[in-house]
Amino acid sequence: MTISYVAVGALAQHTNAVTPALPAGAAAGQLAICQVVSAHPNDSVPSIPSGWSLVGSFSGGAGAFGLNTGLRRLTLFARELTGGDGAPSTAVPSGSSGSAIGARVFTLARTAGTGWRWAVTAGIDTTSDTSFSAACSTALTWAAGDFCVLAYGWNTQTASASARAVIATGITYAAATSRLADQISSGNGARLSMATTTVTAGTGTQAPTVTATLSAAATGVGAVLRVREASSDINASPQSVFPPRNLVSVTGLEGDDITSVSVYRQYGTDQTPVRAASGIDTTGADVLLRVDAEQPLGVPVNYGATLTDVNGNSWQVFSGPITSTVDGDVISDAIRGTGAKVFIENWDDKKRTRDATVFNVGGRLVTVGKPRSGAQATVTVSTDTDDDGDALQDVLQNATEGVILIRKQVTLAGVDGHLAILSDDEHRTWSIPYRLWDLETAESEPWPDTLEAAGFTLQDVADNYSTLADLAADFATLLAIALFDFGG
Repeated sequence: MTISYVAVGALAQHTNAVTPALPAGAAAGQLAICQVVSAHPNDSVPSIPSGWSLVGSFSGGAGAFGLNTGLRRLTLFARELTGGDGAPSTAVPSGSSGSAIGARVFTLARTAGTGWRWAVTAGIDTTSDTSFSAACSTALTWAAGDFCVLAYGWNTQTASASARAVIATGITYAAATSRLADQISSGNGARLSMATTTVTAGTGTQAPTVTATLSAAATGVGAVLRVREASSDINASPQSVFPPRNLVSVTGLEGDDITSVSVYRQYGTDQTPVRAASGIDTTGADVLLRVDAEQPLGVPVNYGATLTDVNGNSWQVFSGPITSTVDGDVISDAIRGTGAKVFIENWDDKKRTRDATVFNVGGRLVTVGKPRSGAQATVTVSTDTDDDGDALQDVLQNATEGVILIRKQVTLAGVDGHLAILSDDEHRTWSIPYRLWDLETAESEPWPDTLEAAGFTLQDVADNYSTLADLAADFATLLAIALFDFGG
């Protein structure tokens, strides 16, 4: 696993707006970073280029705003390239005396991982001399192999730099390699500088200090952008059971310092939180597993997760599509993991009430009513076999909180949803297994999110393995057991 510096595009500078070119050879999968140094009497943050992410923006310096004096702002944007990417455009407000902006785009490549993860911290040096030292305000986690971008913005445009470095207690960094050193001569001017290094030894959470030796006295801001190959990912797999359910696993969390995870299901443009998987504290955990037993049937669905790291950065990961295929409609209880194959025969009417009272006030009718209720309906379903009829009997008898989930064989709006069972009437045909069921129902909220959907149990393990030795022979880790399909 290695991150490497690839190339840099040309400097673009102006008094208020720039579009720096991507470097030659920029390719899909690379991480492009746009480093911007700007000067403005209002210390304005440059606009975010379309399709890019703001990594961080930091201001530093000393003196009144003017030529080679006052605050300068260092801003970093990032984008994982997809191929055929255009150059980013960014700007500060126009029409201000002395404003200036300069930017360059450089690219990084990786040899492994599922994507890119980064964190940034910065500090300022307000002492105008040639020994620049900026103690950063935020501690980052460090580990051997971390790639580091040392970015600087100074107010003296002629202040070239040497001996750029970063130091942190208990962490060893390689000698930094100079990458960029540009004079921004527009407006009141500035200096853009950048070097790269890596962590060679040490782990821990430390706030670093960024240093450099300058050829001319200056003040300004320095930052460390720590870049890693992502280890976190999401995978979803169908389990061999009825009713269908999908096992969703979010893995590699510790390597990316992920402290909170929210998992959702996506069908079309609709995103629905997966049960018991919103804002889960994963501090110290490497894996989060959840079972989804409420997915729409007969159509492809994807799963995504929002990952929040220890520095508050959020990342998105996505699974491939899964289609849950069945040969009938389904009534189920996701909490207990039970269900029955049925056929919806009749559901013509949905009745809603408003609980209103009409008053005759001097011949004028005045109505006072409550909000319109959810729908109530008689839903008629059939079962074809004794097993299906008994399964439906079990779902209705033991429905968690009296609520069931009904779904069409191919999802259908207005049908799929949660219903509270008010009563049921079973009509048997004694000569054959076929039964009709009239279900008196009311629309209901789903089960409380604190209730997890049932997955495979210890009984499933016992049904497949007679001894712990047999189990250990097939599974190297507890995670492997949790991910295994015992229904297959």
